[in-house]
This record gives sequence, C-alpha cells and structure tokens, in this order.
Amino acid sequence: MGHVLVLNASYEPLNITTWRRAMVMLLKGKAEGLEHDASHAVRPDLLLPTVIRLRQFVRVPYRQVPLSRRNVFHRDSHICQYCGRGDQPLSIDHVLPRSRGGSDTWENVATACLSCNVRKANRTPREAGMPLLWEPRRPPSSLGFEASRQIRSGQRQEWAKYVVG
Repeated sequence: MGHVLVLNASYEPLNITTWRRAMVMLLKGKAEGLEHDASHAVRPDLLLPTVIRLRQFVRVPYRQVPLSRRNVFHRDSHICQYCGRGDQPLSIDHVLPRSRGGSDTWENVATACLSCNVRKANRTPREAGMPLLWEPRRPPSSLGFEASRQIRSGQRQEWAKYVVG
C-alpha cells in the first residue's frame, strides 16, 4: 500500500496522496477510481485505488520545482552529463562557471562525475571539448517531477499514461 495519484477532472495530475485520503474521497463521491491495485483490497468488493480523478475541476496555482542537488541528480537520471557514466560519485557542475558569471539556475547546472568536473575545470563545455548529453532545462512541474520519479523506480507504472515527462 502506498501513494495514490490524484487527477483533476481534466485528467491533469494534481497531487499525490495517501490511499486512506483517496478512499475518503471515493466514498464521499468526490472522486472516481481509474486504476486499482488488484493485490490489495480494502474489502472483497473494494480494491485499493492507485489513480483517482476528481469529479469537479479544481484550479491550482503553478508550483516550480526547487533547485536542489537532489532534484538536479534526479533530472539528470543520476548519470554524468559529459561521459554518461552512473557508476562514479557525482557532483554538480556549472555549465558556465560561476567565476565567469554563471548562475545557479536549472539551465546552468548539470550532473558530472568528479573526473569530468575536474577535466572541464573553469571552462565552458565547448572550450573543454566536452559536449553535454542533453541541454539542461527546468523540469515542467513539481508534481510531474515526483510522479516520474516513482514511475522510473518501478513503483507506479500505472501512473505513466497520466503523467507527461
């Protein structure tokens, strides 16, 4: 038993909640179950939901993903953005070094293994001859970011069709 993905009436991911809270919403008629965990049942006739959809549309303000080491590692799939290795200790590299005016933004930080970070030194990837595997970007939303983390870890494959990214 674990977490339940909550979708808006428009099928847009809204939140991740506990199964207990999801059951309350289902029983009160505020939501409908879309996906269920067949291996867990609350009662013989009531399966545990893994994805629910609200019956009424709810407006929610946009929340940005905070810039942190953990989130950068997750965005870059815990691999070096220069050599592609994931079996080495990782660090955060500034694409445009801070000493040359680079800032702490999603678009200027990438994961790098220690040897690549030392080799790149105080240069841009072009100057060092070390192209990035992909261009660093800001993740689209904090909910999609967390949900994709659980999908990638194999915990919630049934969420994949509802979460973009």
